[in-house]
Amino acid sequence: MKTYILPLADPHADLETVGGKGMSLAKLANSALPVPDGFHVTTEAYRLFVHANDLQAGILAALQDVDTSRPAALETASAAIIELFAQAEIPAELAGAIVQAYATLPGSNPAVAVRSSATAEDLPGASFAGQQDTYLNITGADKVLEATCKCWASLWTARAIGYRTRQNIPPESVALAVVVQLLVNAEAAGILFTANPLNGDRDQIVINAAWGLGEAIVGGLVTPDTLILSKPEGKIVQRDTAEKMVMTVRTPSGTTEQPVPDSLRKVPALSDELASRLRRADGHRMGPGGREICHCSGPPGNGTARKAAAVDTTRSKRRLYAHQRCRSAARAAQPIVRIFGNPNISQANATAGGAPDPLQAGFSC
Repeated sequence: MKTYILPLADPHADLETVGGKGMSLAKLANSALPVPDGFHVTTEAYRLFVHANDLQAGILAALQDVDTSRPAALETASAAIIELFAQAEIPAELAGAIVQAYATLPGSNPAVAVRSSATAEDLPGASFAGQQDTYLNITGADKVLEATCKCWASLWTARAIGYRTRQNIPPESVALAVVVQLLVNAEAAGILFTANPLNGDRDQIVINAAWGLGEAIVGGLVTPDTLILSKPEGKIVQRDTAEKMVMTVRTPSGTTEQPVPDSLRKVPALSDELASRLRRADGHRMGPGGREICHCSGPPGNGTARKAAAVDTTRSKRRLYAHQRCRSAARAAQPIVRIFGNPNISQANATAGGAPDPLQAGFSC
């Protein structure tokens, strides 16, 4: 029997079934870190959509003899495939399963992040971070279905086509899962690197953070604060507080950028105490990688974690490394549990009662 939907923390959420991002989130959801509730739309769902609408032949035709050295050719192929997806319909059985899963989330028409998770994501020697789409602040079942279809289509962006072709990954072998998670209105968000991407030091953690959701960091619209921490002690060894001019915030119809209030522009987005606590996001993945983080005065949330394909010290590569892993950063900062005063934070510490520590944080996979 085909499985089209899995709970976020399902033990069967492996790379082939839910993609790299989904697999990472499932691991974190089972690791006592605060990960927002949600569900996976599996790769079987993608394959059913493609098969039911007879899209595979059109995909392969559009990709035939594509020249990766010509951006215009990649864009033409991508536009043709994305148009095929736009004209296709989600089979009734599959649409019903997605709608039912969305209805199980708390609240009436809760706001969610709808996030792509490809099976060819972050393979050894290759990193596909940021090449597929994420849609934020999606409310209502119809909008979730629409965003899911757009995520599927984003498997075929020009950038993704070109990169997979250069990596010799056959188009027939790839599929895309989708992660749907509750959305948190983050006051501050960013990326925690479990190894220093500037020098490869695995005994250091680097955090980039800014006000609002992570989109302003992703798009290069804001220079974030940078903190470097020593892993053993959690001590901050360097802090550079930037003048943060722009922040991404939620709106009734999605997100927008707005100026950071004058009173916050030169204020650190994360306190020393919170930054030190966030270091416990390290150790739940093998190898260096990025964890998306967020901070809010309500429930905290998580974004996505990735295994680093490489820690490269060249300037261009490290910029790419940082940018790619900021791609989803805290965009899905979603509601979950409060984090209390015990430094050994666990689900057992996060209860509905008692006096909460004023400090709250989210960790990302």
